[in-house]
Amino acid sequence: MSERQTEGRAPGVALLGVRHHGPGSARAVAAALEQYRPDIVLIEGPAEADPLLALAAHRDMAPPVALLAHVVDDPAQAAFWPFAAFSPEWVALRHALEHEVPARFIDLPATHTFALAEQAVAHPEPPEQPAAAPLDPIAELARLAGHSDPEQWWDDAVEHRLPDGRGDALAPFRTIAEAMAELRPGGEATGEATERRSDLLREAYMRRQLRAAVRAGHRRVAVVCGAWHVPALAAKVPVGTDNARLKGLPKARVELTWVPWTHRRLSQSTGYGAGIASPGWYEHLFTSPDRTVVRWMTRVAAFLREEDHPVSSAHVIEAVRLAETLAAMRGRPLPGLAETTDAVRAVMCEGSDVPLALVQDRLVVGDRLGEVPDEAPAVPLQRDLTRLQRGLRLKPEPDERDLDLDLRKDTDAARSRLLHRLALLDIPWGRAGASRSGSTGTFRESWRLRWEPELAVAVAEAGIWGTTVGSAATARARDRAAHAGTLAEVTGLAEVCLLADLPEALPTVLKALADRAALDADVAHLAEALPALVRTLRYGDVRGTDATALRGLAEGLAVRICIGLPPACGSLDAEGAGAMAAHLGATHAAVALLCADGSPDRPEPERSALRERWTATLRVLAGRDTVPGLLRGRAVRLLLDDGQWDAGEAARQMGLALSLATPPADAAGWIEGFLAGGGMLLVHDTQLLGLVDDWISGVPEQAFPDVLPLLRRTFAGFEAGVRRTIGERVRGGAGGGAAGGGARTSDRPGFAAEPDRARAEAAAATAALLLGLAPHPGPADHPGLAPHPGLTDHPGLTEVQR
Repeated sequence: MSERQTEGRAPGVALLGVRHHGPGSARAVAAALEQYRPDIVLIEGPAEADPLLALAAHRDMAPPVALLAHVVDDPAQAAFWPFAAFSPEWVALRHALEHEVPARFIDLPATHTFALAEQAVAHPEPPEQPAAAPLDPIAELARLAGHSDPEQWWDDAVEHRLPDGRGDALAPFRTIAEAMAELRPGGEATGEATERRSDLLREAYMRRQLRAAVRAGHRRVAVVCGAWHVPALAAKVPVGTDNARLKGLPKARVELTWVPWTHRRLSQSTGYGAGIASPGWYEHLFTSPDRTVVRWMTRVAAFLREEDHPVSSAHVIEAVRLAETLAAMRGRPLPGLAETTDAVRAVMCEGSDVPLALVQDRLVVGDRLGEVPDEAPAVPLQRDLTRLQRGLRLKPEPDERDLDLDLRKDTDAARSRLLHRLALLDIPWGRAGASRSGSTGTFRESWRLRWEPELAVAVAEAGIWGTTVGSAATARARDRAAHAGTLAEVTGLAEVCLLADLPEALPTVLKALADRAALDADVAHLAEALPALVRTLRYGDVRGTDATALRGLAEGLAVRICIGLPPACGSLDAEGAGAMAAHLGATHAAVALLCADGSPDRPEPERSALRERWTATLRVLAGRDTVPGLLRGRAVRLLLDDGQWDAGEAARQMGLALSLATPPADAAGWIEGFLAGGGMLLVHDTQLLGLVDDWISGVPEQAFPDVLPLLRRTFAGFEAGVRRTIGERVRGGAGGGAAGGGARTSDRPGFAAEPDRARAEAAAATAALLLGLAPHPGPADHPGLAPHPGLTDHPGLTEVQR
């Protein structure tokens, strides 16, 4: 350091300015500490974490990990301080523990950090003067060195440098300190108005801790901090100035613990320190003592071979040579990530970015998940969750994985309950999806699991509801029932209570459901609530839960829908009709499930009465002129699919709906509703197809532009094969009406009344050549075809001819 910067620094203090999560900085710190032999190590980090530092030496602690701090009364206010194996702070902490040297965190306590942040939100201050120093010191140093890429310059200057163990290990840090001093002229002595208030507070607290270490008698103090703070820690600042600045800071009650972290999260700008683009590459740089590029290319080749890409040792040799050549051409001391990536793309991936993307995701970034010992402090809910995860063999993993459950098995049923309870607590470890096996039974469930480090915050937040997952989910369900905004939300909650097996919460939810259902007269709300309520009745047999209390309520809702639906469907606009059509289909499916429930306490007459009432409601909708065509057509289709009306009655209803007296737009809506169940009906019923074809052909020219969008929307919902078959049938005259009197098959392009044997013979000969057989005798005037004896009766050719 320059004399100006060392003037106020106590003798025996080594300021090691680093870049967070830098492998070169980490190696340099390790070499400096080994040479300096400090009797205390001070590390930039929240001061309250000192009691947790000893856990870093635990055999079950494996980075990447992070310190998690959160406000006790508001766990959503949380912050992370991540550490990787190549983080300089982690290296310094491990050195202190291995050499039995005291270690301290000296940054501003989190209790002040959270309180100041909340204070700034509640009482925002006028914007401060812009800082004279650059916001990105590395970018400024790179610019002064004549480099346009700050990351590449820093890698070349620091991260790719290997300490040789022979020189002064503290020299690089003195050089960095001098560079930072030039970017912060005057430091605290003259330039405090140019610094951010948060930095001023943090640096004042760090100087206070440094003075305390010296007063405690430590003569060889090592300080590991961000390089930007080094000039401020070296500056001569009166004690009274720092005390005045730190006096009266607000406080918040906080708790801290260790949590697992991931390399993927290190690559994002979250929590403490800037995100890094390549944590997997940085870990490789830190752990490879020599032949860095060769070892990296070997790892890439092994990974690509595991992914079934043909990569050999020759590829490795050529990729290493290319990377070294590129580094020399670009004036870099060693190949960096850019050179190795270019070499991998050109040699091992053959210029393709597809396998290169796998390398980038799995190796350059990486998916490593750290581990934290059980002795680490945790909220009771987290401890219970950990116990359940181990008991059910559901290990938290950073990669997405699919989990198929068979709820007839005790372990899978318990896993399902856990995942549903966590979802209720807003801890989205798993997302439910459609069963990959294709089964629609209630005993199958599929989940996609992925554990994110931030879920530790969600667990801490959910801790206000209880100390175990079961009790917390029960309390959360009761609270949601009391504050639910809609009837559908309460019915959905009842379904979740059964899925999560929360019998203690179900009475509260059912009471809220009954109260809201009794007061809610909106048919749309009732129709929205019924499907979820009926689905819950299907879970009793599989999950061993009693859903009997819901049945009477569901039947009561169904009866009220039957009574209120016809008047509610009158005179709706297009948007309202579309929403009601969705409710109509969902209610129809729900009533069918409700009537299919053959429980002993529900005799057949009761189920038949509800079925007949719903059928009568559909008949009313189908025949009422004030109901939009979309809903009338949908009602007719539901009656047809249920066997309540036959095809003849459906054709009669269609004929009425598509008559000349019906406005074209309303008729198009009728067709849309009728065909919403699928287009195969028109493929198999030529009478209905002919009616549709007749109506479309007769739509007046001036009305056709208004009708066309509705028709396109209807037919676009059919599968491509169905659309093609319908078109062929219409073109071939397969329908009634105009379709039935259309062109003969012989008039269709590409078809004739009789087969063209001459053309068939030519095709047979070509097929014989493709099959490796001798040519079959063709017509006499066909060029290039000569008779071949002995092949006239070849069975393969006979089939081709046919």
